Amino acid sequence: MPQNEHIERFQKIHGRRLDYYERKRKKEAREVHKRSKVAQRLHGLKAKLLNKARHCEKIQMKKFIKAHEEKEIKIGSDKQAQEGSFFFIDYFLPNFCISIGAVPAYLLDRETQNRAKVLSNTIKQKRKEKAGKWNVPLPKVKGIAENEVFKVVKTGKRQKKAWKRMITKVTFVGDGFTRKPPKYERFIRPAGLRFTKAHVTHPELKATFQLSIIGVKKNPNSTLYTSLGVITKGTIIEVNVSELGLVTTTGKVVWGKYAQVTNNPENDGCINSVLLV
Repeated sequence: MPQNEHIERFQKIHGRRLDYYERKRKKEAREVHKRSKVAQRLHGLKAKLLNKARHCEKIQMKKFIKAHEEKEIKIGSDKQAQEGSFFFIDYFLPNFCISIGAVPAYLLDRETQNRAKVLSNTIKQKRKEKAGKWNVPLPKVKGIAENEVFKVVKTGKRQKKAWKRMITKVTFVGDGFTRKPPKYERFIRPAGLRFTKAHVTHPELKATFQLSIIGVKKNPNSTLYTSLGVITKGTIIEVNVSELGLVTTTGKVVWGKYAQVTNNPENDGCINSVLLV
């Protein structure tokens, strides 16, 4: 690795901060307000230059969106001509009118093309993903504040520097998990609130099974909670369904499937979820 890529090397070895994606999202959200603030303060020539640059950006963005939304494709209509379907094209000129009827025999083998506007595949794919993203038993979940999830822990001589947090919700950690030394541990996950099993209900079979948790896929409240493995109501978890004997269309045994948590595990003392079929 080159000498100047020490940051990339560090990220590969140790990974990113736990709140990296959350900070990145917040920074992107603040960018709009920053640009607005700068635009309001500037005046004179600098303001003109900024407005011109922003105008060009907006034009490019609109062109890009429009190009993705609609694409012109050519559709061959030679089959219609061979079947004997008629089409008429009328040209109205000041003195006379030309009307073309059925296609002559010597033009039947020549393909006529129609232009049609269709949505691009990328837009279709995005729409499918968006539609499938919210196809879950609990589409809306009440948000949880950080002070409800994290309890401030003060240790050591310097009581003012309260940088440690204890997680008060149910969490999941992998089999090979080892705690960091207490001096360097930022988030404390109590052993009593670590769960490895979940009650999963199959919506079609109308039966409930106790299955092992493989990991936390998505916590809708925050990406930080997802990376820490915090399980709250509405969280998507991955469970081991090899015991159920589910098989794909090709004949392969399904090992892991997603399920959504439908209860508050910290109150009930167990995780109840519905399998996403």
